[in-house]
Amino acid sequence: MSPKEQPQENREAKAMLQGVWTDPQTSEVVFKADGDTIYFADATSLPAYFRIVGDSIELGPNKYYISMQTEHNFQFRNPGGDEVRLEKHDATDDEQPEFVEQAPQIISTTQVVNLDSVVMYSGQRYHWYITVNPTRYRVMRTTYTPDGVAVEKVYYDNIIHVSLFKGNQRLFTRDFNKQAFAAEVPSDFLEQSILGNITFDKVDAKGFHFYSTVCIPDGESCYMIETLISFTGQLTTRLVE
Repeated sequence: MSPKEQPQENREAKAMLQGVWTDPQTSEVVFKADGDTIYFADATSLPAYFRIVGDSIELGPNKYYISMQTEHNFQFRNPGGDEVRLEKHDATDDEQPEFVEQAPQIISTTQVVNLDSVVMYSGQRYHWYITVNPTRYRVMRTTYTPDGVAVEKVYYDNIIHVSLFKGNQRLFTRDFNKQAFAAEVPSDFLEQSILGNITFDKVDAKGFHFYSTVCIPDGESCYMIETLISFTGQLTTRLVE
């Protein structure tokens, strides 16, 4: 398609969308359109570039069919096919809700955690250490508003240090990030996940069994990987669930 044949943005419709929009049933603020950007009241959601082309609003990489638009009413269909009805919030400047217009609040899912314990096996004394360190590595996760609009949230990932000693002899030491489990976790899941935790389970003839969890932030979806350290310091991993 040549540049002349490219669908043109409906600037009149974009101008009509400017302002704050609320859910008429709950009076809760859904978003604010300001220029080329839509801002969300949730401080953890990223603002998104938008444009209106034809009969749809393109919000970031997502497109929603517009079923009605007037100066004070806006209706579109979410990906589930449900009709979303919004009303323009007519309020004075003093009554306007606050929006995140710069960098969103980034969610750290944990604090620094230090754990260690001594275990005995075959008359030998072993000591393991685990330190969970929040980082500044950002993880983007797509979530959905109650109206079914896709928004991006930002989280901090973790790096987890594991050390194992036999008396004063260091058998194993490593800093784990989520990429250490790329062989066990699908790449599309790994992209939106964080390394949640590593915990000690037991010691037996095979070595020291730890469990690592790679999880979607604020979700219930996790992969659990058995992380086995042998008595010679060799590491093997196996997907548990």
